[in-house]
Amino acid sequence: VVDLWRARSRAGIEGLARVARQPRWGGADAACLALTQGWGHNAISILDRGRHDVHSSTMTQPAPSNDDALLSTRDEAGIATLTLNRPGQYNALSEELLGELAHALDDIAHDRAIRVVVLAGSGKAFCAGHDLKQMRARPTREYYEKLFSDCSRVMLAIQRLPQPVIARVHGIAAAAGCQLVATCDLAVASTEARFAVSGINVGLFCSTPSVALSRNIPRKSAFEMLFTGEFIDAPTALAKGLVNRVSTPDSLDAAVLELSRAIIAKSPVAVETGKRMFYQQLERGIESAYDYASGIMACNMMAEDAAEGIDAFMHKRAPQWRGR
Repeated sequence: VVDLWRARSRAGIEGLARVARQPRWGGADAACLALTQGWGHNAISILDRGRHDVHSSTMTQPAPSNDDALLSTRDEAGIATLTLNRPGQYNALSEELLGELAHALDDIAHDRAIRVVVLAGSGKAFCAGHDLKQMRARPTREYYEKLFSDCSRVMLAIQRLPQPVIARVHGIAAAAGCQLVATCDLAVASTEARFAVSGINVGLFCSTPSVALSRNIPRKSAFEMLFTGEFIDAPTALAKGLVNRVSTPDSLDAAVLELSRAIIAKSPVAVETGKRMFYQQLERGIESAYDYASGIMACNMMAEDAAEGIDAFMHKRAPQWRGR
């Protein structure tokens, strides 16, 4: 059984290369498709060749949820909920769970019916980080490099996913679990949630979690969390910008649903284009960012949804999005 899980995990990680693909909307020329994909300088050579690849597939139906599944999935009204399901281990990210998460993200990336992804945890915790017991069982540098590389690919897949990803945090989010929260595009936390990058407490600096954390909250706040390993509560996480909203435990699902529906109400073209553009421009200098954003905005204007949205606004009616 373990061998089967590992094989599936490996396939899932390798499948993440397919997450970054062409935008799923039409009505624009090849240059616009390249820009919205975020190819950067590679777009020039691709366009010079006069061709571009389009990847398409349908999402495989998730297996029925059961108590033994490492990751349970539920799709409802345009929202895909992925629930880390190792409650006895506080949803620690074992290599098998990372593989399952990789598979799920790869499938979701190709499903136009899914508009928002919610990442949740079962049991008392959101995610306690990596599975330390599993890590100590294979004390080789090669294994550790592969494990952290695979985990990083999952984090990148979340960022590159066309759909916005919302972390639903009800309990502790520690180390790589806090990294997950910081990696998600948005986060809604319960008042009972707590956050830490606590690897330093066991002699292991949270290097990979620091990448996401330092891009979410002010530098000195990130440094303090990383070098003390201390937990912060949900209101503090909100003040620092690690989460977007805080609600009582009883209203957590309602808060997540409210945020999800606010996104679903918007044009699929604008949401997908916007997410790609947002992360691409962050990695550029300001002049380059403006150049890139100008091109993206011009291409976005060529989409049918942009014309429909502007016409609807001017005629004081609700827009009818076509997703192209």
